[in-house]
Amino acid sequence: MIPTESSLEFVGRATWEALSGNPVSTTVFDDVHEVAHVKIAQHASLVIVAPATANLLAKAAHGVADDLLTSTLLMARAPVVFAPAMHTEMWEHPATAQNVATLRERGALVIDPASGRLTGADSGPGRLPEASALAEVCDVVLARGSVTNDLAGVRVVVTAGGTREPLDPVRYLGNRSSGRQGWALAAAAVARGAHVDVIAANVDLADPAGCTVTRVSTAESMLTAVLDKASKADVVVMAAAVADFRARTAADTKIKKTDDDRVPEITLARTADVLATLGSLPSPRPLLVGFAAETVPSGPELVSLATNKLLKKHVDLIVANSVGIDKGFESGVNAATIVSAGGVEAEVPTASKAAVAVAVWDVVLPRLPRADA
Repeated sequence: MIPTESSLEFVGRATWEALSGNPVSTTVFDDVHEVAHVKIAQHASLVIVAPATANLLAKAAHGVADDLLTSTLLMARAPVVFAPAMHTEMWEHPATAQNVATLRERGALVIDPASGRLTGADSGPGRLPEASALAEVCDVVLARGSVTNDLAGVRVVVTAGGTREPLDPVRYLGNRSSGRQGWALAAAAVARGAHVDVIAANVDLADPAGCTVTRVSTAESMLTAVLDKASKADVVVMAAAVADFRARTAADTKIKKTDDDRVPEITLARTADVLATLGSLPSPRPLLVGFAAETVPSGPELVSLATNKLLKKHVDLIVANSVGIDKGFESGVNAATIVSAGGVEAEVPTASKAAVAVAVWDVVLPRLPRADA
């Protein structure tokens, strides 16, 4: 942990040392015999600067090395991740924009800040993402061993979570999707330089780092949001579990039990088919990746179901996974078979959802028009 002198004004040296369990320094003139900036940089597997101020971004972009942190950044050959945090006006200033562009061109990953409450009464883009969200992006970078930025300039839409269709003001038809796979897909795309819009249906997780997030609830609201974002996207990944059915008529008041124990009859209707609607868009449309959660084991039957869905919905890729009570939904792991019209493109045995996400983007990348430019 390397603080700056300014950070010591916010968080005292004693706190930094207590949290890290190590002495901290801001200058290259402490323990000179160890040449700290060289030692730290040569042993680092990843360097993350969080929060990265406008001043720090400017120093890094221009090669200024006037303290331990900036000297270490010049020495570092490991992947470098910057997590900017500042007021909106500073983030949007042309000087900051140019510094960010310079750092990205040199191979650093600069994560777009979140939107939200800033210091004082101000709010807007410039907020530091949650630590857990930053960690997800860094995990992807560590797993790949480098910042590739091979999705730089690509506009991505990822849907996540599960829609809920109201039965009455307090009950709904839904599913067990947690949104974790969609979050992992978003983090993996950010880690590779993409611009990512997430459309989240009932997800109880901190916003993924570097993304804009639109919150929806029902299949109809999901369709509206996706169509809006898809018009500007290069690829849409439909990882959300969209309910297939809704109550034909939702009750205006809570459905109550009666004294004679009669059970109410609920007539179901089909919901909007978001994936099929996207597949029917006129060309040129975004590359379209669908998900197929099935209750059959991995193997030929799962591939057959995925292929049928791919052809029926007119999509480019299907990520098929076998789900059940203890797998797929509400779990940190997943297994997937990625299918195209040409057959199986990749098999991912049971692994983290981050690993599944990386595999999906590896299959998507060569199919993007810009990949051949």
